[in-house]
Amino acid sequence: MLHPNYDNLTPDLIINAVESLGFIADMRFFPLNSYENRVNQIGIDDGEPVIVKFYRPSRWSDEAILEEHAYSRDLANLELPAVAPLQVKGRTLHYFQGYRFAAFRRQGGQAPEPNDFDQLVWLGRLLGRLHKVGGTTLFTARPTLTIERMISEPSNYLLSRNFIPSHLIPAYKNLINEFTERFRSLFNAITPSLIRCHGDCHIANILWHRETGPWFVDFDDCQNAPAVQDLWMLLSGSRHEQIAQFSEILEGYEEFHDFDRRELQLIEPLRTMRMVYYSGWLARRWDDPAFPPNFPWFNTEHYWQSHISELQEQLFILDDEPFRLF
Repeated sequence: MLHPNYDNLTPDLIINAVESLGFIADMRFFPLNSYENRVNQIGIDDGEPVIVKFYRPSRWSDEAILEEHAYSRDLANLELPAVAPLQVKGRTLHYFQGYRFAAFRRQGGQAPEPNDFDQLVWLGRLLGRLHKVGGTTLFTARPTLTIERMISEPSNYLLSRNFIPSHLIPAYKNLINEFTERFRSLFNAITPSLIRCHGDCHIANILWHRETGPWFVDFDDCQNAPAVQDLWMLLSGSRHEQIAQFSEILEGYEEFHDFDRRELQLIEPLRTMRMVYYSGWLARRWDDPAFPPNFPWFNTEHYWQSHISELQEQLFILDDEPFRLF
């Protein structure tokens, strides 16, 4: 039986779980920055440390986790720089005292530079190769990026649990209704092809090693989605800067995989959908003791006013000039 939360996930339990795989821990224990799951670096006697990830109970089915593992291992087996779970005793998903976990080798590196065009071309080439693999089939147990999952479900949760102050609800509902109608029409018009994507491909999930280059980590949100989902989150800065960045990414990407230019129209909708989803994600995790002290600004009057203002700004952006390459 799985635990409903992390209350019993003590350092001793984590070390015992690692040693159940045959490792001998040297008791060096270092928590890593992760809220959705619990991730720690564990020192190993006479060996490199291992990274152990304990999956949030009840979030994914075993089948969904194993699809994540299979995808990242397929990439790694093709010599693509994806940090995949270690196979220990013939398995990648392990169980210990009601928790599910996986072990990974430690990968060094730092986040890439958003305006380093050489790095962006390199990332584009790798994403083109990743997507060539991702396009061969679709996930069956993992989710698909949809308007319902990214907008309808999180907004309904926020409204049904009274997170949003009552005087801000009309403005929030109007924005959600407007986005839902627009995005459904746009997705129906484009009908983008879906592939297996990393799903959360921002620079914090890429480690740039000075000798070997970039490594993709944390496939926990991999899903069926349009290819542009793995490209737009690498962008930052002004619209002009983002267009320049995307042009470099695409230069590398199209060396290995075709890109449907119509998906450029999805960049701002996907950004908006992520904003709505993020607020819903925080609300769903608010009873996790790790969240209130680490996100103290959430669920305050100021937060909701700012969130609605940001969504209104997105509406202006959607009405403005569409995302076009030079």
